Amino acid sequence: MSKINVSAASGLDRILTLELARVAERAAVSAARLRGHGDEMAADQAAVDAMRRELNRLPIDGTVVIGEGERDEAPMLYIGENVGTKDGPKVDIALDPLEGTTICAKNLPNSLAVIALAPHGGLLNAPDSYMDKIAVGPGYSSSVIDLDAPVAENLASVAKEKGVDINQVTACVLDRPRHARLIEDIRATGAAIRLIGDGDVAGIIHTTDPEETGIDIYVGIGGAPEGVLAAAALRCIGGQMQSRLVITRDEQVDRAHRMGIEDIKKKFTLEEMAGPDVLFAATGVTDGNMLQGVRFGRNHISTHTVVMRSSTGTVRYIKAQHHQLEKFHLD
Repeated sequence: MSKINVSAASGLDRILTLELARVAERAAVSAARLRGHGDEMAADQAAVDAMRRELNRLPIDGTVVIGEGERDEAPMLYIGENVGTKDGPKVDIALDPLEGTTICAKNLPNSLAVIALAPHGGLLNAPDSYMDKIAVGPGYSSSVIDLDAPVAENLASVAKEKGVDINQVTACVLDRPRHARLIEDIRATGAAIRLIGDGDVAGIIHTTDPEETGIDIYVGIGGAPEGVLAAAALRCIGGQMQSRLVITRDEQVDRAHRMGIEDIKKKFTLEEMAGPDVLFAATGVTDGNMLQGVRFGRNHISTHTVVMRSSTGTVRYIKAQHHQLEKFHLD
């Protein structure tokens, strides 16, 4: 069974939080130049190029554990790729340079550039498969959700602890045919649903601030790598999450075993997905519930980034104006 190496969490330098914001900003700006152009691959590649360039400038000895795919599938930021100057702490990195490629290509809400960093062994090495997930934000008792319970029970539990009727609870679900029965079950309870076309990292993060986003709980099946990224954010902000890999092919079983996951049916907790010392940063590419998208002015570029640190529970929102535009040009 893959385990988080808690003893490795020796304390990341807080200066890295700002550096991580810089990495996310560069990726977001590069992707935003192509938003609404209908070319998912070009936007994703632009974000990958920018993020990799900035990562290689950081004083870290980093290994990508959640990336664009395995080495034979992705030319850059592949799983196992080493990044950074090697003059610094040994860290694991989970990233999605463009979370919501379709969203960006269509210029729809909640596309992000996302990255998380932890001491070596501090993030779950998840295979590129599906993952069943349930998540809520902070302020609930430790047993408020259970991945193995019917969705009606989870919704009723959340409503009870919020002190509201179940029809005042909103669940976020990816709009996919596989969720048809789940959607029926949620609607049968009287709860509301926020369907999203893509970007379940953002969907899960939105549970941390229901008053702002209108989302109380996230349920459903999405990508496993995205699950680890979302877990990193929840670890910083507070909240709960449970997950289980959805393995459908023999090669996925082999891949999970290679990554150290012995029990492919294991139900992971938030703490098993992300260790106690995690840094997380996300920059808006398109406008969303929590972050504004990149703005291109005549003489400057504006970005909106959230940066989180689990060891201190600090969440910072950074609205930046960049006047030296040449720093966003690829070398």
